[in-house]
Amino acid sequence: MKLIHTADWHLGQSFHGQERHVEHRAFLDWLLDTLVARRADALLVAGDIFDVVNPSLRAQELLYDFIVSAHERLPGLDIVLIAGNHDSGNRIELPAPLMRRLRTHALGRVRWLDDGDLDAERMLVPLSDADGETRAWCLALPFLRPAEVTGASLAREATDEQAPNDYVAGISRVHTQLIEAARARREPGQALVAMSHAHLHGAAVSEASERPIVIGGEESISAALFPDDIAYVALGHLHRAQQVGEARIRYSGSPLPLDFSEVAYPHQVVEVILDGETLVATEALPVPRPVAMHRVGPAPLEQVLAELEALEDDPELSRDRWPWLEVRVELEAPIPDLRARVEAALEGKSLRLLRLERRLPRIEGEDAPARVDLESLGPRKLFERTWADRWGEPPEAEVLADFDRLCQDVLDAEGELTS
Repeated sequence: MKLIHTADWHLGQSFHGQERHVEHRAFLDWLLDTLVARRADALLVAGDIFDVVNPSLRAQELLYDFIVSAHERLPGLDIVLIAGNHDSGNRIELPAPLMRRLRTHALGRVRWLDDGDLDAERMLVPLSDADGETRAWCLALPFLRPAEVTGASLAREATDEQAPNDYVAGISRVHTQLIEAARARREPGQALVAMSHAHLHGAAVSEASERPIVIGGEESISAALFPDDIAYVALGHLHRAQQVGEARIRYSGSPLPLDFSEVAYPHQVVEVILDGETLVATEALPVPRPVAMHRVGPAPLEQVLAELEALEDDPELSRDRWPWLEVRVELEAPIPDLRARVEAALEGKSLRLLRLERRLPRIEGEDAPARVDLESLGPRKLFERTWADRWGEPPEAEVLADFDRLCQDVLDAEGELTS
C-alpha cells in the first residue's frame, strides 16, 4: 500500500504580519493532485496543522475544504491528523465525528482509562488498500503535553532514576502501551506505522523558526522508542526534512519555508510504500514553491544594493504572488535613511520587503548591551538575559526549568481557553 506523509502545514501563519493563505491553498491543491496521481491509500499529517491554537476561520476553511475535496476525488482515502504543539488538541478533535464520515481521523489528546492504563484503542487507526482490506495500523500519537503524561499514576510506577524527569518517563510509558496494543490488534501481514509530533535526539533543527516544543532541554526523545517492528515512523515538528538514524524514521519537514532561514533547503512530502509488514521504499516529492523567497546579505550596503538591483523581476505576477524579501545589511555606522535607500533600489520591482535587518559592528569593551530583535530572541533568552543583568550570573537549571514550565502552562491555558 502507498502512504503520503506530511506535517507542519502551519495554516494561518502570519509571516512578518502578512497572510499566506494563497501559498497554503496552492500547496493543498498540489497535494490533492499528487494524492490522485500517485493513487495514495492514506495521508498522514503529523501535527502543527495550524500555526496557532486559535486559528482564523479562513485557516480552518482551508483544512476542511481540503478534506471534503480529497474525499470527493478519492473516496477510499484514509486521512489521519494529529495535533502538534502549535495546535489545540481539543480544537483538532472537535469535528472528529463529522470527519470520520469522510474517512478522516483526528487525534488531539491522549486519554487514560479508569484503571490508569492508556486508552490505546482510540489511537489505533486502520489503513485500507484500494480493495478495502486493512493492510496497516497507524499508531496516531499527538503531541504529548506534560500534564497529559505525568501525575500520580506515573509517579507510582517511576523508578528513582526516572523520578527527576517524569515527562520523559511518561512519554516512554505512552509509547510502550500503544505499541503493545497495536501488536495485539494487528493480524499477520499488516504493517505498523507510527505517527508522532516530537523532537528526536540527534535531529537537525532550523535556524530560527521552530518553537521549543516543551520544557527546556527535556523535550527530545530517543528513536529507540520505535522498535524494529514499526515499519515506518512519520514524524512532525522539525521543519527540515530528514531521516533520524534509519530510513524508516523520518521527518517530512514543512511543505513551505516558514522563515527566511528555511529558504536554502528543499521542502517536500514523503511517499511511503509498504509490502505486507515491511517498508519497501520511500521517495521525497518536492513541493513547488508558489511564492518565491529571497534572502539578501548579510553584506555591506553597496553590495546589498547591487544584489537587489540584480534580482529578477516578473511584472506578470499578481501582487499576491510577489516574492517575499529579507534584507540584511552590515553597517560600519548608523545610516538614518537606510530603509529609504533599500526601497529605492526596489522601486518598480514586484517584490515585497518583509524584513530589514541592520547589523552594527561590535565594539570591544562596550558596556552597553547590543540591540536585539525581540521576535527572534524569544521569551526564554530574554528571561536569561534579564536574570543575568539583575543578579550578575546566569540562572541555574532549576530556575530555567520553572520558567519553562510556566511558559508551557500559559500555552496550555491558551489552548483550553480558545478551544
